[in-house]
Amino acid sequence: MNSIKSDYLVIGSGIAGLSFALKVAEFGEVNLITKTRLEDTNSALAQGGVAAVTTDEDDIELHAQDTFTAGAGLCHTDAVEVMVREAPRRIKELIDYGVHFDMKSDGHFDLAREGGHGMFRILHVADETGKSIQDVLIRKVLKHPNIHIYENHMAVELITDHHVLNNLQSAFNICFGAYVLDEKSSDVKIFRADYTVLATGGASRVYQHTTNPQVATGDGIAMAYRAGVRIANMEFIQFHPTALYEPGSEPFLISEACRGSGGILLNEAGERFMERYDKRLELAPRDIVARAIDAECKLRGDACAYLDMSHLHANKVLAHFPNIASHCQEHLKIDITRERIPVVPAAHFVCGGVMTNLNGQTSMHNLFAVGETAHTGVHGANRLASNSLLEGIVFAHRAAKRVIEKSHTTYNNVLIPDWDETGVTDPHEWGLIRNNRAELQAIMWDYVGIVRSKVQLNRAIRRMTTLYEEIEDYYKRTPVTKDLLELRNLSAVAYLIVRSALRRNESRGLHYMTDYPGQDDKFLKDTII
Repeated sequence: MNSIKSDYLVIGSGIAGLSFALKVAEFGEVNLITKTRLEDTNSALAQGGVAAVTTDEDDIELHAQDTFTAGAGLCHTDAVEVMVREAPRRIKELIDYGVHFDMKSDGHFDLAREGGHGMFRILHVADETGKSIQDVLIRKVLKHPNIHIYENHMAVELITDHHVLNNLQSAFNICFGAYVLDEKSSDVKIFRADYTVLATGGASRVYQHTTNPQVATGDGIAMAYRAGVRIANMEFIQFHPTALYEPGSEPFLISEACRGSGGILLNEAGERFMERYDKRLELAPRDIVARAIDAECKLRGDACAYLDMSHLHANKVLAHFPNIASHCQEHLKIDITRERIPVVPAAHFVCGGVMTNLNGQTSMHNLFAVGETAHTGVHGANRLASNSLLEGIVFAHRAAKRVIEKSHTTYNNVLIPDWDETGVTDPHEWGLIRNNRAELQAIMWDYVGIVRSKVQLNRAIRRMTTLYEEIEDYYKRTPVTKDLLELRNLSAVAYLIVRSALRRNESRGLHYMTDYPGQDDKFLKDTII
């Protein structure tokens, strides 16, 4: 098998991966692989916007403090300070690329405010900010002669010293690239690179109900874990408070900015209930609002809560949220300017991930991680709204800067074996993949959701261990496919979430334990696996 060689291998095509690719492409060849299309990412579904200080009324320290408050004591101070201080420069860069953030008639940014923010500082492009930024980056990537795109290619495993056939002493704990499945030919290829970057996005498809697209199966986190790379804080899974309640359909996100614009939450009886849960009402951090909706629905036996914007100016609502208005009208015949929107919490964002330093470097040489795949430390126990796209572009920039500055050490003398499927059979047990995936997602939703307990987590770990072993056994004797790889990765991520949750006997941020309802200072540290 011939290796496909490049200076840089980028796995994933969201905003973080694209940003990194564009910057390093000026200094070497880039192979960028994505398991479906370039456009199919979590980034493209980010509605609200990007948080950054862009006015004299706001302040870098205020943005940092809001981030720390939301993160419930676990944010890394140095990482937060880097992110908020570098944010304005990265915003200017996006504008120079061609991103057109919404402006007011006076020529200033039309800034929004979201839960947990004390100021209006969210730059946006209507309610399709992520898609707008990604579209601009994709156009630039496609035009760059040093960037080679491989769609419908899915990474199987990172290539490390465990795989190479020689030179083990001088090639210890180093990533040499990845084995990659070409989904159209079913061949597994070797993608060699001096530097490999995990930018595979989130993992919320591990849950039954999620705002994430089908591709968000935690591939980068799972591969890094199997390669022995440090993973941190996987117990902190953010549930977005307001996904559209539409049984039988893929959840659709109702942006945080709807509440930031004045939308209020009501129960089935039409009562505004957030005043019973937090003095910040609908603008409390996401973990608090999600738990409030969950508690209110359980208390009353309601299937959902409702977001009401009917008291707001109709033209402004339609101007700011055209995509949401169109979706609600098309799918539920709801006019959001006059009628309530049914909403429920859904799994949304992984605050943990592959542990990195401030330059995206993981615990393995030549392996970097950026975006939602990474744990940079900026989110702590709960991510502040609209810090996700910001984290992606800031730390992708820093990772690119770091690898550009480093001297490239090539390992052309290292022998990487072809992918070996000797002895595998095709047992035609495709139903097992579908059934195991559904079982895994149900276990995670029922036992490892918004509210947890030791009993639930222990039940989950027993079932997840059995599932994990079954899936690994099936993987070892079956030719790889995208569905099988996603199932394997989901089982690894689920195992990491449950195992991490069992180690934190307190309630902090997104991790709420009914039998440990308070915070305990002895857990003021990352959970590292």
